Order: sequence, then structure tokens, then C-alpha cells
Amino acid sequence: MNLVSALPFLAPVQSRLRSLPALWLDTALAALVLIVQMWPLLSRENPNGGPWDWWGYVVVIASAVPLVWRRRAPVTVLLVSVIATSLYDLADQVAAQPIWYGGLIAIYTVAAYSPPLRRVGMLVVTIVGGVLLVGSSDTALRGIVLFVAAYAIGRASAASRAYAAALEERAVQLEHERQAEAERAAERERARIARDMHDILAHAVSLMVVQAEAGPVVVRSNPARAEAAFDAIASAGRDAMVQLRRMLSALKEDAGPRTPQPTLGDLAGLSGQVADTGLDVGFSTSGEPRSLLPDIEVAAYRIAQEALTNIVKHAGAARADIRLIWQDDTLMISITDDGRGSGASFPSGGNGLIGIHERAAALGGSATTGPRTDGPGFQVLVRLPLAESVRA
Repeated sequence: MNLVSALPFLAPVQSRLRSLPALWLDTALAALVLIVQMWPLLSRENPNGGPWDWWGYVVVIASAVPLVWRRRAPVTVLLVSVIATSLYDLADQVAAQPIWYGGLIAIYTVAAYSPPLRRVGMLVVTIVGGVLLVGSSDTALRGIVLFVAAYAIGRASAASRAYAAALEERAVQLEHERQAEAERAAERERARIARDMHDILAHAVSLMVVQAEAGPVVVRSNPARAEAAFDAIASAGRDAMVQLRRMLSALKEDAGPRTPQPTLGDLAGLSGQVADTGLDVGFSTSGEPRSLLPDIEVAAYRIAQEALTNIVKHAGAARADIRLIWQDDTLMISITDDGRGSGASFPSGGNGLIGIHERAAALGGSATTGPRTDGPGFQVLVRLPLAESVRA
């Protein structure tokens, strides 16, 4: 725990100090050291009478003023400060200096900002020089302890700054990763919306085209059937509009409550809607149904919708069958028709087959499409793993 964490009210002060230019702070520090080192000369009287020797004032100034440039030239400042203080005792009439703060701050700066070889070399030079120049062993030992302590504090400060810089860099990296993931999620969402809009529009337009083509043929011979065809066109259009409004409302920030997305329970209604085109559609289930996650429900509905749309548009079929096969860990969706069965149900240049495969793969499943092996027609067989629908 540092001083700021122990005394929270110091945090604003520290923040304010960090915002000041480094030269201003170093100038203020040099002025403070100058005052402290000059104080013995100003506050004490010479026991021998008379003023203190002018040499003492010169040495104090020479040891403190270079601290203004301590960050720009830490080694030079340390050498100047230490050499100046070593010359203090050349004059007899000077006040005793308990601690030379300028040298300690200089060795701290070297430890905090200099490369390894240079800072270790300066520590050795400072200690050896102090031992050789100081007369008493007690003074030499005290000097060694102080310089080593200042060096250690400087290294701790450098490590703290490096750690803070690493944390800041990591925070920036995480923010970039978060933005990238948000962009990828947005791209996936746009792709999903594009697939859904394709499915909705293709299904509705296909039904409307088939009914519109049949209407003029029966309008005179079978007015009731013609009326039913026009009703089917209107119903398909209204259903498409409802689904499109529901989907586009998800893109509005101020959208209100949203209508639920289609589910497996809506497949029977979808089958009835397609049956209005004249295609005989069968719907059956086997096995024990169970709850699914919403995304699997929507995917299953859209897959069946896309398959039926392509049957209506391309297969020339008289009958289609939708089967839901519930197994222990898998939901199988089988959509078959009795049409041409040559792959025309899914043109290679369209989005139908690609969309079905992508939807299944996105949920950890798979899709198989191709001509039926048990007779004429085409089959879409989709496997969706139920394990994917269980959330921890």
C-alpha cells in the first residue's frame, strides 16, 4: 500500500502534480533542496564568530541547482552534485550538513531513469568515492545506507511506472479487442438479418407469384378458387410485412416491445400457407419434443421456410413433406418433395442452399441436400444438436 492509497485525499494532489510540466516540478524540487541545504548556514551562528565561509554557500548551490536537469542528464547531475558535496569541507568555517539531499535525489533519478549498466556503475562509483573521501567509518556507513536506499526507491518507482504503463497498454488492447468483437458481432447480426429478410421476401413473393399466375386461369371457370388465390396473395403479403416490421424494429433504438420470432410451433401454419398455392404439404413429428433455445427455434423455422420457398419456385412438385424427428441429442428436420429432383430446387447461384447450410453450421449442426434416394424429388435433411440448446 502506497501513501496515496493510505491517504485517499492525496489522490487529487498527485493527479494535479502529474499534470504539471516535468521541468516545473524539478525546478521546485531543486529550490526546496537548496532551501533545506542552505538552512544550516542561515539558521546557525558560527561558534568562532563572524559569518560562515562563502565556500559553503557555493557548494550548496552547486549541489542543488543541477537537480533542475535531473531527468534530462541524470548521470551528469549526480556527478556534479556528489563532487560538489565532497568539496564542502575544504573550508573550515562552514555549518554541519546532516544529510546531503541533492546527492540522494540524484542517485534516485539515475536508478529510476538510466539503463542497467549505467545506473549500477554510478551506484558503485558513488559508494566507492564516498568511502574514500569520508573520514570516519560511521559517516561512510551512513552514506552507503542512504545511497543504497535511494537507489532501491528509484528502482521501485521505475518498476511501478512500468507496471502502470503495462496496465494502460493492456487496457487499450482490451478496448481494441472489445471494439473488434463488437464489430464482428454487428457483422454477424447484419448477415443474420440479411438471411432472414431474404427468406421472408423470397417466401412471400414466391407464394404471391404462384397465386397471381393461377388467378387469371380460374377467374372465369372457378371464381371461388380465384377469390381464394387473391386471399392467399393478400395473406402472404401481410405476413411478410409483419415479419419485416418485426425485424426492422430491432434496428431502432427506441423500439418498443418486440413480437416473438417464429418457432417450431409455427411450422404447421407455414405448411397451411404454402398449401394455398396448390402444393400438397404434409407435416409430421416423431419422438419426444423438448424445449429449444430461441435461436434454434428460429433457425429451424427459417430452414423449413427456405426449403418450401424453393420447392414452390423451382421444383414443379405436387407434394412436399416436413418431418421433425426428435432423437436423444439431435433434432432432424427433413423436407422432401416429389418434383424434378435434379437440384433445380436449389439453384447454385442462389442463397437458399447456402443459407440453409450456414444456419445449421452456426448452431453446430449440418445440412445435407440432394436428390432423394427413395424416389423422384429432392430432400433437405438438417441435423441440429440439442446439446447446443442447453445453457449452463
